[in-house]
Amino acid sequence: MLQLVNVGQKSLADYASLATRGLMEEIRRLAEPLRGKRVVHLSATAFGGGVAEINYALIPLMADAGLDVEWRIIKGADEFFGVTKTIHNALQGDERGLTEAQKEIFRRYNAENAEEFEDDYDFVLVHDPQPAFMVDYFSGSRARWIWRCHIDLSTPNSDLIDFLGPSLERYDAAIFHRREYVPDEIRLQEAFIWPPAIDPLTPKNMALSADDAAYVVDQFGIHIDRPLLTQISRFDPWKDPLGVIDAYRIVREQHPDVQLALVGSMAHDDPEGWDFYNRTVAHADGDPGIFILSNLNNIGSVEVNAFQVHSAAVLQKSIKEGFGLTVTEALWKARPTIGGRAGGIVDQIQAGQTGWLVDSSEEAAAACLEIMADPAAAGLRGRAGKEYVRQRFLMTRLLRDWLALFNRLEGNDTGETALVTAGTASS
Repeated sequence: MLQLVNVGQKSLADYASLATRGLMEEIRRLAEPLRGKRVVHLSATAFGGGVAEINYALIPLMADAGLDVEWRIIKGADEFFGVTKTIHNALQGDERGLTEAQKEIFRRYNAENAEEFEDDYDFVLVHDPQPAFMVDYFSGSRARWIWRCHIDLSTPNSDLIDFLGPSLERYDAAIFHRREYVPDEIRLQEAFIWPPAIDPLTPKNMALSADDAAYVVDQFGIHIDRPLLTQISRFDPWKDPLGVIDAYRIVREQHPDVQLALVGSMAHDDPEGWDFYNRTVAHADGDPGIFILSNLNNIGSVEVNAFQVHSAAVLQKSIKEGFGLTVTEALWKARPTIGGRAGGIVDQIQAGQTGWLVDSSEEAAAACLEIMADPAAAGLRGRAGKEYVRQRFLMTRLLRDWLALFNRLEGNDTGETALVTAGTASS
């Protein structure tokens, strides 16, 4: 059996003050015909990254809505996760594809995981490419298989699309963050478009006072009376922490007291993470104003919350980004937020209204300087960003979308609930 993840319990009733009454009623209506249906989520890791963050909130809410839901983790070793990292990069546009040996490693691990999987569900939700080939071993399954892509596929490596395509076409449905991510070369059965979401009641996103936030960041050596810039992200070239350091150095020319925190997590399915972490440390070059921290420094959800709340500005200077939940988190905390003009970040930040969109380190530095020059005006954008998230990117909306899709695949009437589609294989 594949490893089962314990996600704890949550109650939908606790979200009533955050979601509209209409949305809560919609969830109850959609959940009723699905009561008792068996659902399993399959992913590569139980910690680190947006998929795990979402599942720890979404799965217990699915359970509270009446579904019999599990989350299981596929097995893998370094050779497998090295291949899947190459796949991830190639799907985001890296020219390097897979060798025949790497393809064989990927097939072998998917086959071994399929042998450990008990296909006794109504819905199988496969997250990202790592377990994507498991569907090939269950052609007679009674379950509806759904592939959930959390990656920016706007400019994918064509060889990787050819490699994954035949398996992805077997899925009953595929879900993407944006229409631009749907690969036209693959004849998907049905493709749906919806963004991910954050849980406003987790320790990472719950209300935290300025004093409590200052107390927490002080424990990591941050000078609480000096301005702080923060980026929360994996140590990954697509997140461009080196470019953030360059922006910080430009800001420091006018504000010598400014500090920078680069806060990330090290996931076991990201073998390149340590290499780029070391590159980031080297680029910081011993600057005492730069703090490079991770879960290995006891950074957890509360600490991330505190760094975001305490920051004068939060950055996510991504070059490629599937969606960017760290942007959502910062906006939810009403912080002045600067994002790279990439992927789903542009669906969250409206330049001049809810934050700043930038294309270079120089533009990121200019945005930081603007925020520091007029904190009151920056605060207005921050509050507008919080309301934008409330309306579009909270976990209750994501739960509604999943329930609507399950009903659609079952042939049930979803009433007035509509799902955004990107066309079908026959269109």
